[in-house]
Amino acid sequence: MFRHPRSIDLILLSLFFLQFSPPATAIRKDVSLKLKHYCKTTVQGRYNLTDDNGYVCDAFSIDPRSRCCPRRGDQFSCQGCNIGSQCCNSYEFCVSCCLNPEMTRIELALKVKIAKPVTAGIYGSIFDYCAGRCRHNSESVVHENAYLSEFHHCFSIQSNSSESSSAQLESTLAGINVIVGRQGESCDSACKSNGQSCVPNKLAVLNQCEVIKKYMSCKGACLSSVGADQPAEVVDDAPVHLSDRERED
Repeated sequence: MFRHPRSIDLILLSLFFLQFSPPATAIRKDVSLKLKHYCKTTVQGRYNLTDDNGYVCDAFSIDPRSRCCPRRGDQFSCQGCNIGSQCCNSYEFCVSCCLNPEMTRIELALKVKIAKPVTAGIYGSIFDYCAGRCRHNSESVVHENAYLSEFHHCFSIQSNSSESSSAQLESTLAGINVIVGRQGESCDSACKSNGQSCVPNKLAVLNQCEVIKKYMSCKGACLSSVGADQPAEVVDDAPVHLSDRERED
């Protein structure tokens, strides 16, 4: 059977396009792979730990895959912490409180050196800073074998000098007249008797050794403390079972 040359040309042309035409593909643009977040956690505590989200939990409730604490309870909890001195009686809650952006300025924390030597590096993340600062250090012990206070887990960013720290406290108390009340007298009563009003949100600032020593005759050590009666000074006729280390000026 004879075929027309034009038919043969059409067949060859079709084969050419089939061979060299790009393969058809279909791309779905609505598919995205979510990167799962794996938490960093503290490892110092025997029972509890803190993740880098600011949650505290026990070791049995942590997610075995993500290593994150359940998102229940308080995030950035400052339980057992003195907000004024930024010191806590628990390592895990110290880290949790420190992670709060309102407590620690990240841009300053990431400039803090890990150790004193000139060659020491800086912290790589805010979690690394909080986990490192909240551990015991030479500033929280006395005679190298005892703690200055039960609040020996601290995360404050230290100033370069005591003068700058004092100046910062003074600026915070600008416009505030500090009045020392009588034993057992409330802030409202002490201020009202002097024709002024109590400013409760400044009490945390006042409850710092640098400030208290300026207005009270502290005879013993000045230690961090918490409680509704703070700031306060232990009077001379306080119970004798309170040792000098427990007495808080």
